[in-house]
Amino acid sequence: MPFDRKTPYRRRGVWVAAAVGVPALLVTALLVGQALTPSSTAPDDRNVVADPTPSSVEQTPEESIPPAAPAPDGLPVVDYDPAPGGFPADPASTDVTPLTDGAHPTRRLAAYDAPGGRPRAFLEPAIRGVELTMPIAQRRAGWTAVLLPSANRRLAWLPPGGFETVPLRDQIVVERKVHRLTWYRAGKAVRSWEVSLGQSGQETPLGRTFILGRTPPPEEVYGGVDIYALGSVPDDPESVPSGLQGAHIGVHSWHDDDELGENTTNGCIRLTRSGQRELLAEVRPGSSVVVVDQLAAPPPTA
Repeated sequence: MPFDRKTPYRRRGVWVAAAVGVPALLVTALLVGQALTPSSTAPDDRNVVADPTPSSVEQTPEESIPPAAPAPDGLPVVDYDPAPGGFPADPASTDVTPLTDGAHPTRRLAAYDAPGGRPRAFLEPAIRGVELTMPIAQRRAGWTAVLLPSANRRLAWLPPGGFETVPLRDQIVVERKVHRLTWYRAGKAVRSWEVSLGQSGQETPLGRTFILGRTPPPEEVYGGVDIYALGSVPDDPESVPSGLQGAHIGVHSWHDDDELGENTTNGCIRLTRSGQRELLAEVRPGSSVVVVDQLAAPPPTA
């Protein structure tokens, strides 16, 4: 349902109100929540050599597959709003091992808190018109664990059937201490950029998440470059200004690069316009994003 909302953004302590009319999802300042672009597609792979490395998420052998309990019709549906509770923590939330497969629901699918566990919510093939692909984090007993959208460091378990597997070749790793974003393809670093991250009390959330989708910039302050909305949300929703509450963390550019290498955002990851354009051209929605304090060794592109 379309709606209008006044959304503030801040530059060096100055708040500006801008009326933005968007269909259903809203970009709010340095957190992202606008209508994602439904036409987002994977980049052309015709000239890319397929990664011969097997999936990084191996199936644990089990004798039988635990059955899925029937899901009540009244369960909530995971949407752009914060995901419902009850889902398990991601036990490897800062593991930078590439996640090479994603799960795209082909119908409404119940999400559980464990293999054979309790159904907690439904996942749809799309979130408000945007195709949903979630990185696969674990496979066990015939069930598949995916990174949960609209939540931080949480997994959802899916029973067999009801989704298709999508190959994921790219990964983004963000290091908070050194303000660095590195793009990896097939496990190899391709390029690194200096970034700005969340200010004190509104730190960019640690852990694994993924690119939920992309949206055009609502204001000139974003430098005229599309924005990636991530599956993660602020760790402390009350710490961000009221106009930003309910929005997602994003990866985006800015109208200037004066604050690169600093902690000045409301949690988002801000890089150069040229870097953002390159990521938009190469990295498809569904690709994983991992935020860590610092890698044990800098990537060769640093």
